[in-house]
Amino acid sequence: MPSGSRWASGSRCARAVGLLLIATLLTPLLIASQLQPSDSGLGTHQRLGLPPCSVRMLFGIRCPSCGMTTSWAHVTRGNVIQAARCNTGGTLLAGYAIASIGIAAGLVWTGRWPSRQVLRTAAIVLIGIASVTFVDWLYRLLRA
Repeated sequence: MPSGSRWASGSRCARAVGLLLIATLLTPLLIASQLQPSDSGLGTHQRLGLPPCSVRMLFGIRCPSCGMTTSWAHVTRGNVIQAARCNTGGTLLAGYAIASIGIAAGLVWTGRWPSRQVLRTAAIVLIGIASVTFVDWLYRLLRA
């Protein structure tokens, strides 16, 4: 293979990482797309055979991730408003996953790692999503 080729060996690692990222991010989105969102706004994960939320069972309050699977199920159906009603952070995280698939696809296509600025921005956005998740959780607790 010529060294100037789009598939030069130096970029094989980057492409492999990109493919792994796409598979890792696409899997929960595909699973969520097959789940019927719970009418109550949370508990959709139980349709996968998972137990109810331990925090709700033990303490009678929502945990920060309560409603997250339901929000992803709504996002995959294009119901973004309903998704945000279930878990705002989960809705943002689903959007982040979709955007990250685009970045990973670029990695596969070009074989070049994203710039430091892109990685820095991605990290800051992820911290922001975690912050929104926490604030949304507190708001729901205080409102209950």
